[in-house]
Amino acid sequence: MSGERIQIILDKCTGCTLCVKACPFAAIEMKDRKAVIDYNKCTLCGACKEACRFDAIKIELEATPHYDLSLYKDVWVFCEQKNGIIQSVSYELLGEGKKLAAKLKSRLCAVLLGHELEEKVSELYTRGAEVVYLVDSPKLKHYQDEPYTEILSALVHEYKPEVFLCGATVIGRSLMSRVAVKIHAGLTADCTGLDIDEKEKLLLQTRPAFGGNIMATIITPNHRPQMATVRHKVMKEADVDDNLKGKLIKKTYEDSLFSSRSRLLDVVEEVEETVNLAEADIIVSGGRGVGKPENFEIIRDLAKVLNAAVGASRSAVDAGWIPYSHQVGQTGKTVCPKVYIACGISGQIQHLIGMQSSKIIVAINKDPDAPIFKVATYGIVGDLFQIVPALTKKFREVLKK
Repeated sequence: MSGERIQIILDKCTGCTLCVKACPFAAIEMKDRKAVIDYNKCTLCGACKEACRFDAIKIELEATPHYDLSLYKDVWVFCEQKNGIIQSVSYELLGEGKKLAAKLKSRLCAVLLGHELEEKVSELYTRGAEVVYLVDSPKLKHYQDEPYTEILSALVHEYKPEVFLCGATVIGRSLMSRVAVKIHAGLTADCTGLDIDEKEKLLLQTRPAFGGNIMATIITPNHRPQMATVRHKVMKEADVDDNLKGKLIKKTYEDSLFSSRSRLLDVVEEVEETVNLAEADIIVSGGRGVGKPENFEIIRDLAKVLNAAVGASRSAVDAGWIPYSHQVGQTGKTVCPKVYIACGISGQIQHLIGMQSSKIIVAINKDPDAPIFKVATYGIVGDLFQIVPALTKKFREVLKK
């Protein structure tokens, strides 16, 4: 708690109020000409200590961990699976993890949790995993926060990876933050780039910051493992080499680690007529310009003709026109299709971050000054309610031939 790590030395405090003025969180007030800290507001930012001219504020920063960082080896990738199918983001991370492991002169390892998955281990070998840690139990068939967190934490404590990567999926974002807290490690979320400082053996974790206006590179010098979640479709999948082999380490744990305070009643799959958004070669997305949920039918019609996935901007999702699973952008999914068709999407930075790596971007918007046109390969200025049905009709005719 903050109260245990910041103190006002009353004998030195003169009541000058410099600390009160310096605190950006209004966490300090004066009582009887002495500074008093509201520990519920204090964030230990240190502004008050810098402002104090009388050394009347003492802050005890977290000490460097007492454990030996040199004991931590290997690059780990958490390989997310759904219904026994390893998700493609795992292969992307194995591809990137192989590069990182080479620079660290360590092994690339995969971690697989689930039920009846041993036959999937060979797939991870062919993607470059030298070691696969497998925990197989009926209680891990479907993802649940608590048992997955406990199992991963136990593995980390025993085998001590130097780097631990996971996809920035719904599951990955929930899981890795919990593991990081459990093992007292740092975590950089939603990375778009990874590299190694070979001299210091530090993972360089790059992610968008301040709405994507800058790219921040973050390091974790004092804690291990160095943990990061990585956005889908920003890295190339590891190549398949059927000649590669690896080592399997199967672990079992006592029942207490599988317990959960929540109970899984049922798993309901979302039924979609179009293809999966993250895997699609073609995506047709709608934004605020679509106007209302019923109008997304013209987006779906074009997607069906092209065998494409249906995407959406955050504003369309927030309006309740389409489920969150279709959202493309910084707070949704990152996609990299061959063709991305943006209909009625203005192109705010939040959305662009999630789709600007698409090979071909077609923008349809009635505003000629819309930001989306700055990244578009082809731009069509006009009414989407006329243009999209016309495109659907024309593609249907051409594709029939």
